[in-house]
Amino acid sequence: MEPSTTPYLVPVYLVYAAASIGLTIGLARVLFQNGAVFLEDVFKDRPRMAEAVNRLLVVGFYLLNLGYAALILKSDGATSMVQACEVLAWKLGGLLVSLGVMHFFNMMLFWRIRRRAQIAVLPPPVAPQMRLSASA
Repeated sequence: MEPSTTPYLVPVYLVYAAASIGLTIGLARVLFQNGAVFLEDVFKDRPRMAEAVNRLLVVGFYLLNLGYAALILKSDGATSMVQACEVLAWKLGGLLVSLGVMHFFNMMLFWRIRRRAQIAVLPPPVAPQMRLSASA
């Protein structure tokens, strides 16, 4: 068996795994708590539905982000401590960008759900009261 030429990758993988799981869980908790406010406003008459939708969104968030974190785990190698730090920085940077994208996607989704609920309860438009002549 040939000795490994990348002795620094195991610590990089361990730090990356811990950081990616921690960041994903932390952001999911924030989204769960604050998203509940939006969904309670949308589902005023059905609070259990708001809770269920919120949980389903968080499960999807976990699946997408932890799956992406696992996909970008593989590295070509790091033969020095500097290269190991660079690999870790690139991996965490990519993960943070994906978490940011998912965060804004969730915010857009909450906004659209809330907007549709508000439009559904708007009064009908008012009929025109008078007409202007075309020559004026």
